Amino acid sequence: MRGFEEAFRRNFEEGREVGAAVCVFEDGEEVLSLQGGFRDAARSEPWDGSTLVLVWSATKAPASACALHAIHAAGLDLETTVAEFWPEFAQSGKEHLTLEQVMTHRAGLFALDDPSASLLDRESVVRAIELQRPQIPPNAGPAYAPRVFGFLLDEIVRRLAGGESLGARWRRVFAEPLGLDFWIGLPESEHHRVATMLAPKPGPPAKADELFIKAFADPSSPTRRAFASPAGLAAASAMNAPQVRSASLPAMGGIGSARALAKFFAMLANGGTWQGREILAPEILGWIAAPAAQGFDPVLQREMAFSAGFTRDPIDADGRKIRSMLGPSTSAFGHAGAGGSLAFADPTRRLGFAYVMNQMELGVLPHERCQSLVRALYS
Repeated sequence: MRGFEEAFRRNFEEGREVGAAVCVFEDGEEVLSLQGGFRDAARSEPWDGSTLVLVWSATKAPASACALHAIHAAGLDLETTVAEFWPEFAQSGKEHLTLEQVMTHRAGLFALDDPSASLLDRESVVRAIELQRPQIPPNAGPAYAPRVFGFLLDEIVRRLAGGESLGARWRRVFAEPLGLDFWIGLPESEHHRVATMLAPKPGPPAKADELFIKAFADPSSPTRRAFASPAGLAAASAMNAPQVRSASLPAMGGIGSARALAKFFAMLANGGTWQGREILAPEILGWIAAPAAQGFDPVLQREMAFSAGFTRDPIDADGRKIRSMLGPSTSAFGHAGAGGSLAFADPTRRLGFAYVMNQMELGVLPHERCQSLVRALYS
């Protein structure tokens, strides 16, 4: 793994990082763990093995696993309509929307028209979702819901599990049994370990992000509307507030370590089992692993592919990868986070990978800083 360590160190030497960590599990064992730099902008607090950090949308992978677990425990499948157990959801033409459509970003619910729905007011968002008409026809193709998705998943869990929140289910079903240093709603007692999230440095966007950046600047675009709805927490620095760290935001608020995310994905890569114990049933792993939606995403402004709550690398008509964010395996699945974080499972290698950092970069998917690590891992 010498090349991997060199790639990690090079990111610091070339000024791309303030603080970061990366971890890899293979065949149920941790084979690599690196961390370095600082937790704060002043570079006075070293990043160590106990450091936690916000991972933005990489949270959607653990959150989706919680929702799928609740769906399976209730004896349902992904063809079930959401309105079957959430009657208020049936309003405004949503009576036939299925769990699969919601989980694969094909429900057209990427933004809310109600401006009063607030990111830190769950009830206001749930009411707005119930009244919302799909922004595009369901099944028109994937249209990523960067913020609304988390509230959909949380309400699905609450409706199916007697009011249990998604954050509580995460701790009970996954984090505590697996010993994962990761929360969706961080206790105040853990705040002292969290790295400060730093906004991207100004500069030209990468070529792959030009369409996204242009669309994001247009207030009327699906991109801008999706990333601004529900309202609130528009700046990266706002995510450092104590009340936000403690809020349960399943789409974008997960806080934890690279080791925790890599171990979680290693469990998925090993068929949902860990040390002989079944954590996720085979049916759930089938939902996670099976490609379900691919197409040009009008929110992310690029070709995207999704399974139930997870992203995959899109493939062309010949079965070749259009983009290799998740390494060479066509069976890999995972999720990226805004600013550069990434975690994924590679079932062909029974491998779990996670990279986290506090210095964000421009763009919506990880660039060279993270991708150099993925390439080194497979070289």
